[in-house]
Amino acid sequence: MNRSACRRFGFALATLLLGGCVYLPETSVRYDPKCGVHERKMTMQPYQVGTLMGCRDEGCVAGLVAAGVVSAASAVVTGSVVVVGNVVNWLEKQGQCLNPAQRAEDPQAPPAK
Repeated sequence: MNRSACRRFGFALATLLLGGCVYLPETSVRYDPKCGVHERKMTMQPYQVGTLMGCRDEGCVAGLVAAGVVSAASAVVTGSVVVVGNVVNWLEKQGQCLNPAQRAEDPQAPPAK
């Protein structure tokens, strides 16, 4: 690869690493009146960081591949964070729930007073 091609590849790669779509975790909070606690839920939200403009030749291919790798990696990492976060939030809610019947989800459990 000559110096000019390396420079174009580096520019395209930097442009796409800074641009494209990434996934970030987002937390929403709502009040659960049955338990008497605030419940948190995490979701994955896609964000477009930038766009691919003015690329040509092999620079585009390399850039698109890099953008795909970055997007896939952010989806895997964010998905893992969301799953673990939701499990922790669920366990926390179960421990803080003021209504024993709701907490145990057992129809035989006595109602809360």
